Amino acid sequence: MTSFDTSPQLNVWRALLALAVVFVMLATTGWTALRNQREATPLAASLESWSHGRLHGHPLPDPDTAPDRLTRFFAALTSQERVRLAQRYPLAVGNMNGAPVTLRYQANRLALLRARAVERARMHDARLTPAGQQEAGRRMHRFDALTAPERHILAFDPDGSGRVAEVFGDLGTARRISVVVPGVDTDVLTFQRTSRSWSAPVGMAKALYRAEREAGPATRTAVIAWADYTAPAGLGIESAATAMRAETGAVRLNELVRALPGTAPVSLFCHSYGSVVCGVAAPTLPGRVADIAVAGSPGMRVANASHLRTAAHVWAMRDADDWIQDVPYMEVGGIGHGADPVSSAFGARVLSARGADGHAGYFEPGTESLLNFAEIGIGAYRSVRCAHEDEACRAGLSGTATAGRA
Repeated sequence: MTSFDTSPQLNVWRALLALAVVFVMLATTGWTALRNQREATPLAASLESWSHGRLHGHPLPDPDTAPDRLTRFFAALTSQERVRLAQRYPLAVGNMNGAPVTLRYQANRLALLRARAVERARMHDARLTPAGQQEAGRRMHRFDALTAPERHILAFDPDGSGRVAEVFGDLGTARRISVVVPGVDTDVLTFQRTSRSWSAPVGMAKALYRAEREAGPATRTAVIAWADYTAPAGLGIESAATAMRAETGAVRLNELVRALPGTAPVSLFCHSYGSVVCGVAAPTLPGRVADIAVAGSPGMRVANASHLRTAAHVWAMRDADDWIQDVPYMEVGGIGHGADPVSSAFGARVLSARGADGHAGYFEPGTESLLNFAEIGIGAYRSVRCAHEDEACRAGLSGTATAGRA
């Protein structure tokens, strides 16, 4: 009689191997589709036009050059020259790391006005299905809302589902800067919500900005709602279960942080799949990043916080009712995102998420989760509330953080 090894460990590995094979087969379709997407996007066209532009007979600088070089280029121009470039190349200037933030706001407003006109025309395009016309209407209204004078749009790309980033506060005078990195199903249409506003990037950032001002009235802060990467759509295997979108998002996040003005410490607040983006970005982020705080995380693509190779403080929280805890914390063949950040073995500073009420509620006003984020955002580390009674999450920390760590 033939004997078979039926140990639980072997069965688990067999199941994981089979699952990984299926995931990889399914994922191939998604990767192929992404590779075959068209390249002539509005942003690419604007950058191409910029590359052929000239000022006073001299070619314009490479938009991919180091942000500090672009900063020096724009600083040498007159205000009229800067405005002229923004008007001629709005998408290029609006997304150019190193351009003055106020000029980026102006350029992106022009880009939004043009994109709004495109969508208004598409609403009446007989070649579109009724559903396509309705989506054009939704996009037109979203772009119109983003052009309001009080809104400060730091990045905008209308291509595909759209990317956008918005600033609350003054980046130029802020002593602390916070960046909210959202997760799946984030695009230009879901950037802001009326109902449960704090579950969308704009509401998250607004709630954090208000909470930081209440927690530290004397500390000037700025908060960025950063939806400037192509997030996975839903929980599909080909995107949310892999690091594919996180890898491209991590590059963009790194570029954002390196281009921020001044030397103020930066805190990243990474929700859901956004924590995967932050985990991938961590080793290459500049030293001014003082904190990486994750909430409702499926993993950060490492087995231990030390593997992130960052000098930043690593914080983690998860609400008791968050469904993310039922997602397997593993990584096999590129599928899955690794260890649980709130586990004791991971080594993060685990915070209380009391009051968060599930996966989308971490930024809801009045919750302990939002208050903890605000205390981190202003550097008041001794005031945070730990998840465990031993208060280990505050061990070895002073009251405030400093900028410029190597």
